[in-house]
Amino acid sequence: MPGVASDYYAVSELLTSEERQVQATVRRFVDEEYMPLVRQHFAAGTFPTELIPRLAALGCFGPTVPVEYGGGGLNSVSYGLMALELERGDSGLRSCASVQSSLVMYPILAFGSEEQKRHWLPRLASGEAIGCFGLTEPDYGSNPGGMITRARRERGGFVLNGTKRWITNGSISDVAIVWAKLADESGGGDTIRGFLVEKERKGLERPLMHGKWSLRASITSELILEDCWIPEENLLPKTGGLKSPLLCLTQARYGISWGAIGAALACYECALDYAKSRVVFSRPLGGYQLVQAKLVRMLVEITKAQLLSWRLGRLKDDGKMHHEQVSLAKMNNVSEALAIAREARDILGANGITDDYPIMRHLMNLETVNTYEGTEDIHRLTLGRDITGLGAFE
Repeated sequence: MPGVASDYYAVSELLTSEERQVQATVRRFVDEEYMPLVRQHFAAGTFPTELIPRLAALGCFGPTVPVEYGGGGLNSVSYGLMALELERGDSGLRSCASVQSSLVMYPILAFGSEEQKRHWLPRLASGEAIGCFGLTEPDYGSNPGGMITRARRERGGFVLNGTKRWITNGSISDVAIVWAKLADESGGGDTIRGFLVEKERKGLERPLMHGKWSLRASITSELILEDCWIPEENLLPKTGGLKSPLLCLTQARYGISWGAIGAALACYECALDYAKSRVVFSRPLGGYQLVQAKLVRMLVEITKAQLLSWRLGRLKDDGKMHHEQVSLAKMNNVSEALAIAREARDILGANGITDDYPIMRHLMNLETVNTYEGTEDIHRLTLGRDITGLGAFE
């Protein structure tokens, strides 16, 4: 985590040489290849798809997936550092890689057959194929168990019907991981299963969603399934129940906890530079007590977030992480990043709302990041249930 101003507790010294190299490589890519493009794409509401091969070449797709399946074989902290640097560029950039890695490659690796893994994972890792994750529905976000999408057995396969919404990468994806309720053949009611739905399947539509004020430099779509038939071999055989997609979301939330630090750093460093150079009345803006207090609060929260995610990554690699710990890190880091973005905008005054500076872009993006993969309130209730043993969801 380069620079004294943004790595106040020398957290970088807790990293291995390989982890530092991974971070430096992705940081250089973001600075040299992504930052010159992001303003125009955010304004236009588009994503720089021409950078997808570069993301793949840098190992940003499936960095923790075993090498035998085309992944990078890296540890979780390396993945987190990638997410930090990508989101320092823009949440949309990190979301593209996060979905590909945590929400598409992870479920294939965890729940897929050997044939599915051999077919899809190398293609996804290389960027030859892009994937998306279809869980959220128009009426079911925080309560995914209420999903309406159904699958029924028919003609040696399954027919899917339903609509998924807020799907990152949806319109450019080659394959979608779609979650649907399937009647239990033993008579035990419906159970949630995962299915691989290729883009060419009849009955699948993937319209873009428009009118977003947030995550504009990101592809967001719907998945509309109308009597969409897929063969038996497209069922992810090891899926079963709501636990399966929730395990995927845990992987994604882990990366988000790191990514939010990147957005916070971008806002803090911009505000710090501005405060030191902008002269107001008789001195630089940073020479006033109230401004210094704001900058210090930003630094304190960034330092806490760095240590939280670093420790979470070590727990994950040791096999000791549980999902409530991920909820804590996602909730805290995104919430604090959003507060930091707002304070940074305040320090820049009217200049803070222009695209000459990255702050307003990050602020708007973080409003979405604070919502997806579990809202702050949902994570508070998850933690409350864990520490009291009493559920408060119903």
